Amino acid sequence: MKKTPKKTVRPLVLLFMILALLLCAAQGEGTDAKLTISSPEDAESFVRLLLGPDAASLDGKVLMTPQMEAAMSGMGGFSALASQLAALGRPSEIGPAYETSLGGMKAYRVPCRFLLMPLDIALAMDHDALAGLTTQPFTGDSVPADKEKGFVSVDLGLPAPEIDEVLPGTLTLPKGEGPFPAVILIHGSGPCDRDETSFGTAPFRDIAESLPEKGIAVYRFDKRTYAFGDKVADDTGFTLMDESVLDAVMSVRLLSARDDIDPDRIFILGHSLGASAVPAIDSELAATGYKARGFVLMAPGARRLDVMMREQYLFLASLMPEASEQFDAALSDLDRLDGLDALKEDDMVAGAYPAYWKWLFSYDILASAAQLTKPCLLLQGEEDYQVTMQDFSLFREAVADRDNWTLISYPGLTHMFVPGKKTDGPNAYLAQQHMDKKVLSDIAEFILAN
Repeated sequence: MKKTPKKTVRPLVLLFMILALLLCAAQGEGTDAKLTISSPEDAESFVRLLLGPDAASLDGKVLMTPQMEAAMSGMGGFSALASQLAALGRPSEIGPAYETSLGGMKAYRVPCRFLLMPLDIALAMDHDALAGLTTQPFTGDSVPADKEKGFVSVDLGLPAPEIDEVLPGTLTLPKGEGPFPAVILIHGSGPCDRDETSFGTAPFRDIAESLPEKGIAVYRFDKRTYAFGDKVADDTGFTLMDESVLDAVMSVRLLSARDDIDPDRIFILGHSLGASAVPAIDSELAATGYKARGFVLMAPGARRLDVMMREQYLFLASLMPEASEQFDAALSDLDRLDGLDALKEDDMVAGAYPAYWKWLFSYDILASAAQLTKPCLLLQGEEDYQVTMQDFSLFREAVADRDNWTLISYPGLTHMFVPGKKTDGPNAYLAQQHMDKKVLSDIAEFILAN
C-alpha cells in the first residue's frame, strides 16, 4: 500500500474530527446569510465555490445553523476548510449532486474525483441552512447493485421502541428461493451508518454485497446514535445495552418472522465494540426466548474501553506530535474516570455519561466470552492499532479450552480489515478500499459450516 505523504496526515485527520463534530451539532434556526442550499444544484454550486480559488468569499454569505456557524468561525472559515480539502489534490470532476439523508437529516451528496482519491462531499441540512459537512465514500461510479450482482436489496426498518422510532435498514438477500441463513451486523463505537462508513472504507457494505453470493442473507441498519442521535443525546442512563444489544436482539426477532430467512440459522457479526457486546447479546437473547446460531467477532476489545482509548491516544500522539495538545486534553478527560463515582449523572467523559462507563466497567468481556457455547469465530488484523494483538492474545488465552471457538489473525490488515500499517494511523482508511477477500471468505465458510 502506498503511504500517504506525511504532510497530509494532520489536516486530513483534523478535518475528519471537525466535520464529525459538525454533524453531531443540534439543529437550530438560521441567520440572515445570503446563500441558501435548497436543491442538488445549489449544493453542487456551493462545493464548486468551496473547492475553487475564492472559498473565502463564502464566509458570512452562507445560511447556516448557529452551531455550524460557530464551528466554522472557530476553525477559520471556509477558506481554512478549503485549505484542508486541498490536501486531497485538485478535483478533476465535481458532481452531479443528488439528495439523500445523513444522520436523520436531509442531505446533498456531491461526488468529487480528487487527485489523491475520489470522495463525496456531503452537506447535512436543517431546512435550507447548512448544519454539517463531511466526506463520504465516492458514489460517482455507482450502478444499481441488483442489476450487476447476485443479490436483491430490501428496505427493512428496525423498530426501536425505547426511542419510539424505526431505524433505517437494508436486508440483502441472495437471488433465488429461501429460506436463507442470515447474519446481522452490529457496529463499533460511535455514530455509524449501516455500511459502517469510515473515510474510504465501508466494511459492512462489503460484507452485505459479498455474502449473498454465497447464499447468505445480510441485515444491516443505521445505528440509533447515527439515525436519531438527538433522541439519545440527553439520556443519562444510556449504556451499551441501549446502543447495541437491544437492537441486535430486535434484529433477530425481526428476521425470525420472515419466510425468506431460516430462524434456526441466524448469526450475529459484531465489529470492534459491537464484537465486545456479543456475550451480552447472547445473554439478552436467551432472556427473551430467541437465539443466534453462532457469532463472528471482528476485532473485539479484550480490555476496558478507556484503557484501549488511552493506548490509542498515546500511539497517535507519537505519530502526530504537532497535535499533542489535543491528545493531552483527551487523556486528561479520561483521567476523570478515576473518580467515576463522584461524577454527576450528567457529567460527560469522552462523550459518554457515567452510567455508560459504569456498565462497561462491570462487564467482564473475557469471562463472559468464555461462557459462550455457540460456534464463535474471532478475527483480528495484525496491523490494527485500535484493537491490538494484545487483545487477540488475551482472548486466545481465555477460550483456549473451548472447542467452539476459532481464532484467526491476518498479517497486513487494519481495524477495518483492509490493507495498511499501524504507522499509517487513520491514513490507512483514507483511500477507497474493500475488505480483504480472505476475511470475507472465512466469514462465509464459518456460517455455512455451522
